[in-house]
Amino acid sequence: MDVSPELVGHGGGLMLVRRRPRAPRGLRETLKARLRRSCVCSVQGARALVQDLLPATCWLRTYCPREDLAGDVLSGLVIGIILVPQAIAYSLLAGLQPVYSLYTSFFANLIYFLMGTSRHISVGIFSLLCLMVGQVVDRELLLAGFDPAEDGLGPRDNSSAPNASAATLALGLQDCGRDCYAIRVATALTLVAGIYQVFLGLLRLGFVSAYLSQPLLDGFAMGASVTILTSQLKHLLGVRVPRHQGPGMVVSTWLSLLHSAGQANLCDVLTSAVCLAVLLAAKELSDRCRHRLKVPLPMELLVIVVATLVSHLGQLHERFGSSVAGDIPTGFVAPRVPDLWLMRRVALDAVPLALVGSAFSVSLAEMFARSHGYSVRANQELLAVGCCNVLPAFFHCFATSAALAKSLVKTATGCRTQLSSVVSAAVVLLVLLALAPLFRDLQRSVLACVIVVSLRGALRKVMDVPQLWRLSRADALVWVATAATCVLVSTEAGLLAGVLLSLLSLAGRTHRPRAALLARIGGSGFYEDAAEFEGLVPEPGVRVFRFAGPLYYANKDFFLRSLYSLTGLDAGRAATRRKEEGPEAGVSEGDPAEDKDLGPVSNTAALMPTAPGFRTVVIDCAPLLFLDAAGLATLRDLRRDYGALGIDLLLACCSPSVRDALRRGGFLREDQGDVDEEGQLFHSVHNAVQAARARHREQAPPDSTI
Repeated sequence: MDVSPELVGHGGGLMLVRRRPRAPRGLRETLKARLRRSCVCSVQGARALVQDLLPATCWLRTYCPREDLAGDVLSGLVIGIILVPQAIAYSLLAGLQPVYSLYTSFFANLIYFLMGTSRHISVGIFSLLCLMVGQVVDRELLLAGFDPAEDGLGPRDNSSAPNASAATLALGLQDCGRDCYAIRVATALTLVAGIYQVFLGLLRLGFVSAYLSQPLLDGFAMGASVTILTSQLKHLLGVRVPRHQGPGMVVSTWLSLLHSAGQANLCDVLTSAVCLAVLLAAKELSDRCRHRLKVPLPMELLVIVVATLVSHLGQLHERFGSSVAGDIPTGFVAPRVPDLWLMRRVALDAVPLALVGSAFSVSLAEMFARSHGYSVRANQELLAVGCCNVLPAFFHCFATSAALAKSLVKTATGCRTQLSSVVSAAVVLLVLLALAPLFRDLQRSVLACVIVVSLRGALRKVMDVPQLWRLSRADALVWVATAATCVLVSTEAGLLAGVLLSLLSLAGRTHRPRAALLARIGGSGFYEDAAEFEGLVPEPGVRVFRFAGPLYYANKDFFLRSLYSLTGLDAGRAATRRKEEGPEAGVSEGDPAEDKDLGPVSNTAALMPTAPGFRTVVIDCAPLLFLDAAGLATLRDLRRDYGALGIDLLLACCSPSVRDALRRGGFLREDQGDVDEEGQLFHSVHNAVQAARARHREQAPPDSTI
């Protein structure tokens, strides 16, 4: 890069030699260059492409079995043991057969092992996604004439035909039963959501998930957890209530539960009480002794094994009418292409599903990468999670994403790489091929207990709200509004409300940022807010103004009101009056700024006289992140108005992007180049103040003092 001979300096101080920027390439040339690079075929390029798409091909070559194998095998076994009961339990949420949850866990672990960039997260079934899938499945079952309350579980004929209706005949479901249609809906929804995620990754839109803030995700998890808890109460009590749809689902379900509480199954109630007590006590003990326990206690599996034996030996289903899991087939079902017409029906429902799965997966991957000192690629994570949905959708699987609880267990048990996912998949495969029928007599109330206990961490997040309120009231409002909308309306509406409130919160913080007048700290060259700190020395004849935010179309009026109020002079009105009345018109009485609706502006303006009392205004642009066209026009008009009143406008601490915007926007005269920039832009507030005082001395009569 060439060096320009032009020097930039102020008052004989340090000199800056400006580099001559390269001429930017046009859009057409840029696209041609990228297309040329993409179309070049070579062995090295193909190898790099494979390594980018399948990161496992890179780290497997440097895998050290002596250091990593033991931890990977142990963590894989533990996660596999946890996955089996969770997979069977979460089928209640999705309204599907338990075998499909096992399929999902198996394929997701294998695909993420090949494509994921995180070493520690566990990708598989996730309670929030199961809930969202289950809501869509229930709606489509109801529209097709099936009974969603059957839950897809029980020792009945899983291929039972639907009720003869015009809807089922129109959909062509004469040969497809309730469970058959449910998994068709789930796979169609999963495939569409996965396609969305893959497109996000291919278009390099991994940053989009960053706009789902942590308070939003925590509030969504809380609201969805309350919805999940409500949906499982009927299994805990052993009552049969309709599965409500639409807004107010949680409230309607609670009313139905209260109405049917007298019909509770005593066997299910006692089983639920015992299992909840054991699981909660074991979780608390595990949390308190986690530093002593090298491996977490697999209490879910132990409770399920014991409960299955008790239910089988005691014949609880036959004697007391307790609901059980029913037949779980072994092996794999032949792959099937999801129905195109169903994909069109659920295309809109797949949008929140894809966003939630992407946001949780990317945020967890980045969190574990930071804590363990490595990096992940957000776009590749989107591709990996998307492929974990696209490819398994052809094998009767439903939506997956990363899950925090299993990822924490994975880390705690010594996981070093994603090879542990292969071990977990092997455990699930063993259950699929041989052990699945053993869970036939497992009570659904026990599965509901496993789900409820797994929500403990998300429900505890409500205790973080007071601290969040003290840190940021806007974030606390997003948390509460998202959770409340999820509970009172629906999970999709809660996610939408959270996104909108987050964007409004971000816009509000830039719409009304803090503004203040600065004064000098003693004899130093530093300046601070005169309303916040005592003992600061104001500069005679100079007003230093700080606007702590960007200047753009939405806050330009607030910027002017703040400046006029703090300096005590409405330059726009004063300049207009002087233009109308002539140069002899003063600005002493008729031009005080109106101080109304200024929000976080310091009240220093109350100390200002109505006469200007200054000849220079210095704007500290250090917090000025960017300028748009409206902001540039505001600065140009402000300089014009101040110039009409004989007041100079100087800018200090402008970032390179702001300098470029000022130069391109015509604030700096191009014909004078750096000479004009030197007279208006300064590298520090103190330099600008010194330049202003020097101008005052030059312009003042010989017998006057400033």
